[in-house]
Amino acid sequence: MAVPARLLPLLQQFDFARKRLVDRMAGPVVDSGNGTDVVVGPMTDEEYRWEPVPGCWSVRRHGDGPGPGAALLVGAGDWGRDTAPPPHPVPPPFTTIAWRLSHLGEMLALRADHTNGSHALTREVYEVGGTAASGVTAFETAADAWRSALLSADDTALDTIGFSTYPYGSDPEDPFLATVWWVNQELLHHGAEIALLRDLYRARG
Repeated sequence: MAVPARLLPLLQQFDFARKRLVDRMAGPVVDSGNGTDVVVGPMTDEEYRWEPVPGCWSVRRHGDGPGPGAALLVGAGDWGRDTAPPPHPVPPPFTTIAWRLSHLGEMLALRADHTNGSHALTREVYEVGGTAASGVTAFETAADAWRSALLSADDTALDTIGFSTYPYGSDPEDPFLATVWWVNQELLHHGAEIALLRDLYRARG
């Protein structure tokens, strides 16, 4: 099936932002933005879970319980992500690379499932990665699933309200094209935050 003309630029933007984020985390090089390659070392587990300020939300072993200000750890497996039921804290807590990457991976995996999958996955069954390698792998797997969901959408689907039934956002009330745009801005802004945290970690000494 041909990619609808309206979807094509958003798909290209998603692919660009995804590659740039993965390169920024895994190396060995990343595009500086002007076509010049910059050498980037792979992210370590310490960096992945680095808490630069007091009270950070992160990913933690379920046995250790949630961090400061969080009410629970959500996710399957040995690790979970700090969270709290609505209303969320204001201002929101500062979050680690691990938290942000887990949030992105979960969002992509669940939205993919609620677009062209079982329409049944929840946050409770999404496996949270506790290491840098597992976090990046989970993100890549989720991004593949979301891209596949995008390729399943024709022009009619792009205009269909509730084509994505993802239950943790406004997807059931939005045309699918608006959901695609929203996912891209989530990837772009959290990707930029992760890149900045990598820079701060490198310069922390």
